[in-house]
This record gives sequence, structure tokens and C-alpha cells, in this order.
Amino acid sequence: MHFTESAAVQRLPQHFFATLVQKVNQKIATGADVINLGQGNPDQPTPTNIVKAMQAAVAKPENQQYSPFAGLPALKQSVATYYHDHYQVDVDPETEVAILGGSKTGLVELPLAVLNPGDRILLPNPGYPDYLSGTHLADVEVELVPLRASNHFLPDYDKISTKSKQLAKLLYLNYPNNPTGAVATADFFAETVQFAKQNQIGIIHDFAYGALGNHQQPLSFLQTPGAKTVGLEFSTLSKTYNMAGWRIGFAVGNPDLIAALNDLQAQLFVSVFPAVQEAAIAALTGPQDSVTALAQLYTTRRHAFETAAAEIGWKATPAGGSFFSWMPVPSGYTSESFADLLLEQAAVAVAPGKGFGSEGDHYVRIGLLTSPARLREACQRIGKLQLFQPHHE
Repeated sequence: MHFTESAAVQRLPQHFFATLVQKVNQKIATGADVINLGQGNPDQPTPTNIVKAMQAAVAKPENQQYSPFAGLPALKQSVATYYHDHYQVDVDPETEVAILGGSKTGLVELPLAVLNPGDRILLPNPGYPDYLSGTHLADVEVELVPLRASNHFLPDYDKISTKSKQLAKLLYLNYPNNPTGAVATADFFAETVQFAKQNQIGIIHDFAYGALGNHQQPLSFLQTPGAKTVGLEFSTLSKTYNMAGWRIGFAVGNPDLIAALNDLQAQLFVSVFPAVQEAAIAALTGPQDSVTALAQLYTTRRHAFETAAAEIGWKATPAGGSFFSWMPVPSGYTSESFADLLLEQAAVAVAPGKGFGSEGDHYVRIGLLTSPARLREACQRIGKLQLFQPHHE
């Protein structure tokens, strides 16, 4: 008996990162010492206090039963307290917080929860590839909004057509940005709220890298007056607390959007394992020293990589946050041909910018997820290919 995938599954794009991993593994299989800068997987361990909280929570009999469908009230309260303490934003834990099995889950689910086939959604180009997954599953129309260096990798709302503004139901944003590392300003977020209200477009802000500023604390979209009325902010513990494999995150904001997410999730899941939720409470309410240290670690790595890159004539685009560097591709190459060259001839893996959208094809993304020494070594290997004009003092 033969079974065929549904039309919705067949619409899904080929997973960009899976293809990248396959290429890297093939190179490693040859015995090469590959420096893998193409990944987005945090390399540091989860802080000890969170691990201990999880270990204790697993042993509790009540945590071995079903969780409340909408998540533990104590975790929703912890999220509300976190937003009050860190961003001076007041949140109703019952109506303005949704608990998620990682923020990716919520970002993919949302089109299914609030859009109908044929509705239009605006997505950033370049942007996190998995945003597209939800749009294909929900069978909605996608319009890509360019993010360009000339506008600091922020969308230019004046260049979105009147028709698109009339048709679009949602706009996805992500600052600090993956892949560019750009950050949003208070003025931009204020403009975004105005844009949303004028055009009745919901704003979905992916704040996955919210704790990882480069010498500065990134802004939450919800700090903007009126933001909670026009949209949601998705956050995750994956990057802030090195909990990528734990799969725990949350959304905060507009009660209608939160209710829609919770209604869909009640059909798909019985929330998240309660012990993981207790660990999340420990992360959000416990000491934040590890978060400060982590942001500093990435800043140190960024300085090491970008300084070494500049010495071989490879200049990074300015980045205000995340753990990525967004690097230009030399003349004569596409992002993919350049990435293939670096892997084959320098045993350095980078992520081709085209995987994040057509606007990324002049760049590659560097994950600052290894030691400064390895980052410098990667630049030295690339420098030997003589693709750039070296910088001399």
C-alpha cells in the first residue's frame, strides 16, 4: 500500500539547514578539520541552576501527568513578571501570554490560527526560513519585504504598495535580526505601530535574540506605546539561557492572537512537559548573571572574528545584536558558490545568504558559536584563498 503526502506537506519548502548540514558532514567524512560557522545552535551549556530545577521537577509525581492545556499559571506569571522587570511592560498572564514548545512552534502555527487560505502575509527578505513553513501549511499568499543595508536592514514601509497594505493581514519582524544582526530603534517600532493601525495589519515580532545585544540592550517591540494592541512578540529560552534542545518559549501581546494560538495548541498538544515549564520558571526568575555573561561572550567573539576578517579585507556589515555576523560575498560569486568554495578549499562552513531569501544572496551568515581562536583561524584559512584585498595599517 502506498501513501501520498498531503498537498500542504508537499507545499513545504526543502529545509535549508538540513541541506547545509549534509554538505558539512560530507566534508567532515573526508577527514577534514571543518570549522563550522554555518550553524545557529548555541554551543554553551544550560546554566546549572536551571538544570537542577529540571532535575528536581522531573521527580515530582504531579509533573508526570498532563499539563494544563494553556501551560502552568506559574510560568505565565513568571513571563509577566519578566516583562515588567526587564521592559517595564505590564502583561496580563491569563489573557496576554501563551506558552509554546519553542518560539518556532508558535511562529509556524500562527498563520494556521488566524489566517484563511488566500490571505496575505508580509515576510522579511532575508529572514528566518521557517517563517515560510506556516504560510505553506495555511495556504496563504506571501509577499516578501526587502531588508537592505541602505535602510539598516529595516523594512521601508513607504515602498510597500497600497494594494499590499490593503490585502495583508500580518507582518513578521525579527530584531535583533537573523541573519543580519540588525537591531530596531524606538523610532522604527513607533513607525511600525502607526503602520499597523493605519493598515489594520497585525505585527508579529520574533524576539528570539532579545537578550543578545552587541554593547546594548535590544528593545522589546512591546515597549512601544500601542504595540500590545496591534500584535504579538515571540520569545524563547533557547538563546537567552542556552536551552535550545529544551523546546520552551512563549508569546506575549494581543489577547485575540493569544486566544487563537491557545485554541489551536489545545487541539495539537497538551502544552509542554511540566518539568520543562518549571525549569523555565527558574530561568526567568533566577539570577541573570549568566545572561549578561553570555551577551559579553558573543560580543567578544564578534570582535575577534570581525577584526580578523577585516585584516584579510573582509568587512562585516554593522550588527547590534544576535550571535551572527553578516558578511559580503566577493565579486564573481553567489552566496552558494562562495560557501561551497570556503567549505571545499578552506574547510570553513558558512550559511549562504540565499537560504534566507533572494536579498541575502550577496552575503553569507557566520555563526559566532565557537571560540575566538577558531574564529580567527577561520579567517586565516579564508585569507589564504586571496579573495579579498588585505587591509594594511
